[in-house]
Amino acid sequence: MALRDAIDHQRALGIGDRRIAADPGGWWRDAVVYQVYIRSFCDGDGDGIGDLAGLRTGLAYLRDLGVDGIWLNPCYPSPQRDHGYDITDYLAIEPTYGDLEEFDAMLHEAHRLGMRVILDLVPNHCSAEHPWFRQALAGGPASSQRRLFHFAPGRGRRGALPPNNWRSMFGGSAWERVIEPDGRPGEWYLHLYAPEQPDWNWRSRRVRLYFEEVLNFWLDRGIDGFRIDAAAGLFKHRLLPDCDDPGAEERTGEPHNRYAWGQPELHPLYRSWRSICDAAGVRDGRERVLIGEVGGFVADEQLRDFLRPRELHEAFLFDLLDAPWDAQAFRHVLARELAQADTATGSIAWVLGNHDRVRMATRYGSGAPGAGAGERPIGLDRARGAAMLLLALPGPVYLYQGDELGLPEVTDLPDELIVDPIFRYTKGQRRGRDGCRVPLPWRGLDQPFGFSLEREDVSPWLPQPSSFAEYTIERQRMEATSTWHLYRSALALRRNLNQLRDGQLAWLDSPEHVLAFARGEGFICVVNFGPDSVAAPSSAAAPLLSSAPMRDGEIPPNTAAWWL
Repeated sequence: MALRDAIDHQRALGIGDRRIAADPGGWWRDAVVYQVYIRSFCDGDGDGIGDLAGLRTGLAYLRDLGVDGIWLNPCYPSPQRDHGYDITDYLAIEPTYGDLEEFDAMLHEAHRLGMRVILDLVPNHCSAEHPWFRQALAGGPASSQRRLFHFAPGRGRRGALPPNNWRSMFGGSAWERVIEPDGRPGEWYLHLYAPEQPDWNWRSRRVRLYFEEVLNFWLDRGIDGFRIDAAAGLFKHRLLPDCDDPGAEERTGEPHNRYAWGQPELHPLYRSWRSICDAAGVRDGRERVLIGEVGGFVADEQLRDFLRPRELHEAFLFDLLDAPWDAQAFRHVLARELAQADTATGSIAWVLGNHDRVRMATRYGSGAPGAGAGERPIGLDRARGAAMLLLALPGPVYLYQGDELGLPEVTDLPDELIVDPIFRYTKGQRRGRDGCRVPLPWRGLDQPFGFSLEREDVSPWLPQPSSFAEYTIERQRMEATSTWHLYRSALALRRNLNQLRDGQLAWLDSPEHVLAFARGEGFICVVNFGPDSVAAPSSAAAPLLSSAPMRDGEIPPNTAAWWL
């Protein structure tokens, strides 16, 4: 059946092969949240590093874009071995970014502009420079502080081998041997990420009480929720047995190690945290949310358990990040994730980009034929179409900063400027994540492109390519067909159309290279993944919005369009 006939047929019947019923709830259920990588958003003091003062200045830009809230990557004191995910103090602000007074000012301004603020919480690990870990090292094997982490004797002759075969997500063993106070090699400690990031032992009551204090500290300041980093990994199997996946030792990291991720003790912990957040909401009348980084670390059937009543409000699923630009691949992932949402009380959080992944405009363009002279790169066309698809889905959406500009990945950073620990720990085999973290271009024709408000001669912490002149916020806001305006228009429609707020989705029959679905009463999204144009719905007038110009009633390749 032709696409236009299929859509007319589905409109007449008002049915599809899948519907997700709406579940009454709070602001978070269909919110669009903008991920702020603070170091790279805006530099307010002229040192080349983004900070809270710069963020506060840029909040009006985000309000104009039309997002409902922001999620801040970690802004706690840190030696920055992994750019803030190695924390020395969970109750303060990294001095490079400002202080608590500046944080409060930013939070107040965000709330004044009608946006909520989600704080990144990193409970799986801290910094090796955290006072408690330093005390654990200094106290020796008998120290009670070592029970706050995972210390264990080694195996083999004189304990020279790690306690088990677990792998670090950043490469190599997940264990690091320490030199004891007497100068001899001693016990090993667990780090699922970098050696500078020892894992907390969540079987310690003291650790649990400490993080309750952390939660209440920030909730009392007025934040609107927490994104929980590595949320599936806090508890480890009591016996720390070898991973039984035969391929684990040859891979970098082992997210499917069933002894390191998804332990049953996580659920009562998150129920207790949910109670803490709910209590804060009772105190001031503002609902708080918990968003878990769970997907990718547990099996699909486990994911829904984290979204049961009184546990997490939302959970990230990252399968879309790995889907190739292909209609059937996207539909397969979406159908599976929608099925998870259908069986859960909480929500699946949709995401196509973040601070750990290659940017969409590059990811979708790799290996594709190049664009002609004067044409948009094919990867950018696809990224624009993917963004419209994402914003048409039911449930919360998270956007990564710079994707609203169509920024490409910076792939030619010199080796000596790469700071991501993945590059170091894999001995250069993996380039790491710096390419998607290059500071935003705000205005002008040359670096720093307005990134530093106080100075035009400062070098950002990662260099911006000259090509960023084509992507500046200033330029895109002046061009009606820019990617920024596409995002702004899509966000406005998502916010104002009742059809995009009722939580329902119905798949529509469509050709092999096309994905189509309906929402509510009459809203239709069509995405053409193929190399050829396809006919638009026969009874539709001009689309509400399209990611590329439509001519002669046809949807061009690599294009998404919305109708009502």
